[in-house]
Amino acid sequence: MKYAVIKYQGHQYKVVEGETILVDKLSLSLHGKLLDKAEPEVLLFADEGKVKVGKPILKEAKIKIKILADEEKGEKLHIYKFKAKSRYRRKTGFRPRYSKILIEKISLA
Repeated sequence: MKYAVIKYQGHQYKVVEGETILVDKLSLSLHGKLLDKAEPEVLLFADEGKVKVGKPILKEAKIKIKILADEEKGEKLHIYKFKAKSRYRRKTGFRPRYSKILIEKISLA
């Protein structure tokens, strides 16, 4: 089984070819072009028991990605604040925005 651990937008993900992942929303310009064209950095590459670890990244490993959806809403998160005996209660919440990415190919050059 071939997989890799990548760093993309400050987060680390374990990815497999053909898998879709949700990452923080990518910034787009007015014309729909990506402002952030950052390639994912490969930190670890494993192929059938052979593991290569970067120090800190593997320069020879390449990941090909495809953006499936620019914006996808996550599940709503509810935040409650409460202080006992003072009648203080607050409820807020938000829905994170994600971009859906397909991992097309993982290769070691």
